[in-house]
Amino acid sequence: MAGHQQRVSRREFLKRSSVVAAGLSFSFWQGCGTAAAKPNIVFILADDLGYAELGCYGQEIIQTPNLDQLAAEGMRFTQHYAGSPVCAPSRCSLLTGKHTGHAYIRANDEMPERGDVWHDPALEGQRPIPEGMATVATYLKQAGYATACIGKWGLGGPGSPGHPNRHGFDLFFGYLCQRQAHNHYPDHLWRNEEKVVLEGNPYFFPHQKFPKDKDPDDPENYRAYRGEQYAPDLMADEAIRFIRENRNRPFFLYFATTLPHLALQAPEEVVELYRGKFPDTPYLGDRGYLPNRTPRATYAAMITRMDQHVGRIVQEIERLGLSENTLIVFSSDNGTTYTGGVDYRFFRSVGPLRGLKGSLYEGGIRVPMIARWKEKIHPGTVSEEPTAFWDFLPTFCELAGVTPPADTDGISLLPILFGKKEYRRHEYLYWEFPSYGGQQAVRIGDWKGVRRGLKRKDTDTRIQLYNLKEDIGETTNVAERHPEVVARIKEIMVNARVESDLFPMPEIYQRPW
Repeated sequence: MAGHQQRVSRREFLKRSSVVAAGLSFSFWQGCGTAAAKPNIVFILADDLGYAELGCYGQEIIQTPNLDQLAAEGMRFTQHYAGSPVCAPSRCSLLTGKHTGHAYIRANDEMPERGDVWHDPALEGQRPIPEGMATVATYLKQAGYATACIGKWGLGGPGSPGHPNRHGFDLFFGYLCQRQAHNHYPDHLWRNEEKVVLEGNPYFFPHQKFPKDKDPDDPENYRAYRGEQYAPDLMADEAIRFIRENRNRPFFLYFATTLPHLALQAPEEVVELYRGKFPDTPYLGDRGYLPNRTPRATYAAMITRMDQHVGRIVQEIERLGLSENTLIVFSSDNGTTYTGGVDYRFFRSVGPLRGLKGSLYEGGIRVPMIARWKEKIHPGTVSEEPTAFWDFLPTFCELAGVTPPADTDGISLLPILFGKKEYRRHEYLYWEFPSYGGQQAVRIGDWKGVRRGLKRKDTDTRIQLYNLKEDIGETTNVAERHPEVVARIKEIMVNARVESDLFPMPEIYQRPW
């Protein structure tokens, strides 16, 4: 069953959520030291944020002072990779510690057998991960942590086996369904199994075009695409409340904000920071998602709003005196999108990288990653070590003093974070993505191999080879010059994956290499 439904005003919402969070403050700690000995972990995941959309990664237009400060006080990773070039499989990789050759979810599977999922608002959720599948929250909860997922889930809808409460999270608040998250003014969110209706936010379809009979320069004609309660703000409020109510025990907060994912929507006060600062032309919804009168200003505002939320979370941790016992990690689930009014060229959203969301070229999977832990991570440091989402599970398990699963593809990042000169390195990094034509990619040292079009006819599916040290933009295919490297990458592409009933790709082995 999908759970109960409740209708609340914003004032009632804030009051009741405080009571619910307070109920999580009791300790599950059973011994083996004290709760204070285990560090708190805050993992903040942006949604579709590009590699170069933060000031500390070279962005020159969008203001991100809080994240820039976080990088100045901690470590910035320049060769960190998401689990996948799209949302759900990237999050599955993050939470289960497996790359997409082994992970259960390897694409955004909308389960079309359920009906018209895009136009029936009653159909929520993507294909769920199986009940009993352990996540990083499962292990941390066993170690005595209070655990919360706040934001976008995407790995199972209401009442499904994939619900976050069934995978180690004491508290869930936010969007269970990725499609619902295409509107930042939804008519409801979920708290655990309870549907929380947001007053002042009427339902409207999040993929529509601007009416042809209306003036696109009149701001009044865009009021239909917003509500009174901005979900990213509500989720940030809940994250801060969770930290406050669990400050006396170890906690794990997975804050998966929906910013800056489309649709283009942001509170007026933050859009005003950018409106008129540069040329802007109305986006009329002709490439999906909602129309917007000032798309460039709004996109920049969404990233700045996300940065403000990060600042509030960090400020609360410092106010409570938890900075020296709290690891804060920030990253993004994949690269910048290519549609819906986002002008990635204007903002140079992926810098010198090739590709965007949906691509296994660097721009689709290389993402920002910042880690701060006062008195533990040396401030202002930079790591160029290739790392990936599947490294977080063993890292957090080691912090909590629990043994990670033997089948993880990850390696603990603690030696890197603590500035050790010697540490274990990945032999290779592997990705597969059965959508967007079918793709595979492997990184070995500075070498990157990519195959594309594996599910299309008359496509060159041979391995492309790039030297990322010399060619970060993946502009020059040097496969013919290095057949021995290509042969090694082919071997990995064949052997680094297990067949999946959900995402079989047997035909790739019959295509030209």
